[in-house]
Amino acid sequence: MRIVSLLPSATEIVFALGRGDDLVGVTFECDHPPAARSRRIVSTSALPEGLTPSEIDAEVAGRMAQGEDLYRLDEGALAELDPDVILTQDLCAVCAVAVDDVAAALAHLGCRAQVVTLDPSTLDDVLGSIGTVGAALDATAEAASVVTGLRDRLADLDRRVTGAAAPPVMVLEWTDPAFSAGHWVPDLVAAAGGSPVLADPGADSRRRSWDEVAGADAEVVVVAPCGFHLDAAGDMAGGLVAAGRLPAGAQVWAVDADAYVVRPGPRLVDGAELLGAILHPDRVGPPDPGRARRVV
Repeated sequence: MRIVSLLPSATEIVFALGRGDDLVGVTFECDHPPAARSRRIVSTSALPEGLTPSEIDAEVAGRMAQGEDLYRLDEGALAELDPDVILTQDLCAVCAVAVDDVAAALAHLGCRAQVVTLDPSTLDDVLGSIGTVGAALDATAEAASVVTGLRDRLADLDRRVTGAAAPPVMVLEWTDPAFSAGHWVPDLVAAAGGSPVLADPGADSRRRSWDEVAGADAEVVVVAPCGFHLDAAGDMAGGLVAAGRLPAGAQVWAVDADAYVVRPGPRLVDGAELLGAILHPDRVGPPDPGRARRVV
């Protein structure tokens, strides 16, 4: 079986199921596990490099308003790879090649690959999507084993934090402009023993005014900008603190968002455990400084 993944999270799922050797094509963002970097890149960003968060937001908004693509699909590479299965999504136009574009490319190429569309909105949906991928890859038993292991870890985390006070937590998924957390991120906060505020569980992340952000009743703020790792998240969090844009007196943490918060794959459970360590270090243990950094 020849597999192409158009999502970093799907790439992680393929490797978690032990099918990494069958993965022949990935996106430019697929960086975990490191072996993914050796696969052929079939999808790249259409955005210029080196943009600030504000410039990225403006560029994305402008392109979407004009009906322009945010990603480029390499049809030549796709034709040469001749995949049996393509893993994609229809959840977020900013996150990957649009599923309609994938279908059009396959029709143009005469490729009859099975297209598996993953659209999880909650943490439970994410775990279910592992089973969906497993079914498509003839790895149903492997998927069931992976999901069982992840659910066991969530149950253990729940035992550790049960009975502790649940501090109000705000997660920012973008910093200029501000976007509050949606989809599965509030589930991560709840699983970690926190109470999500300024959040939209199961729905799209939402643009917020800085007055809303500064006035939120949050004791902990987690800055986890989509598309960025820890160092960049730390810089952005520090800038927000310096500008006085976050709730007064709140703890402020920067987190490696791509690894533990925004990609709907197996490492979201790592993210729940990481948030648990931030919120309840006495019960879960201190957070790994390579994954999260306290700013204030």
